[in-house]
Amino acid sequence: MRVLALLDGTIVDPQTPLFRADDLGVMRGDGIFETILVADRQPRELGPHLDRLERSAGLMQLRLPERAAWERATQAVIDNWPWDTDPQMALKLVCTRGIDGGDGTPNGFAMGMQIGADTLRKRSEGVAAVTLERGYAPDLKERAPWLLLSAKTLSYAVNMAAMREAEARGADEVIFTATDGSVLEGPTSTVVIAQGRTLLTTPPSAGILEGTTQGALFRAAEKAGWQTEIEKFPVSALFDSDGVWLASSVRLVTQVRSIDRTEIKADADLHAEINRLYESNY
Repeated sequence: MRVLALLDGTIVDPQTPLFRADDLGVMRGDGIFETILVADRQPRELGPHLDRLERSAGLMQLRLPERAAWERATQAVIDNWPWDTDPQMALKLVCTRGIDGGDGTPNGFAMGMQIGADTLRKRSEGVAAVTLERGYAPDLKERAPWLLLSAKTLSYAVNMAAMREAEARGADEVIFTATDGSVLEGPTSTVVIAQGRTLLTTPPSAGILEGTTQGALFRAAEKAGWQTEIEKFPVSALFDSDGVWLASSVRLVTQVRSIDRTEIKADADLHAEINRLYESNY
């Protein structure tokens, strides 16, 4: 199931051509995107997602259509989704730089998609993860902003290669590490750990995306009396913590059950509490 909307709100057939062959998003992955969970017609963290889209565009020096256009396209997809048969969808917002040699006019759309069975399995059963080197230091973002380390770009070849490597090792997910042995993020998720009643995650200054789902979880946790910290931590903390989760918009707050073939703490009651905290936002 797909529902596709242009930025003027027009619904178009998702099986008909939308991009020219010389669009820079097609030829070079020159563009940005966001993926948003929509549950019972309500987009979760739409504002933070649009904020992050704007930050990515700024880093890319990409001319982004106005926010109202994205909101219009989002609403058009929501209005045309078959909610009676599917109460949740993944809504993807995509913007490319436009055609090669053109005037810089961007090409954008919003598309609603069904949530796959594998994603639902990971939500309910948890995941096995492997640590893989990302190949850069945690201060590289500040030293080399042209590498776009905290932009959510369409250039996901490395991220998908990492996921294939995880599969080859018998795992579901990846946790990237920096050259100093600190934890970065997953290819499509934010890493969160619990140490007692404190939740920790890596700072965006380390060259990772600022997590929207992680942000929602931390807001709710703080209201419930938890402590939250955004600071660098080593790989060893993954094994010493009271719980590890990968937070993402569609997989939500997914529990990690093993890392590098080693079982870690994965308390069912703590996981249920973490999920209740996140869901309390909605």
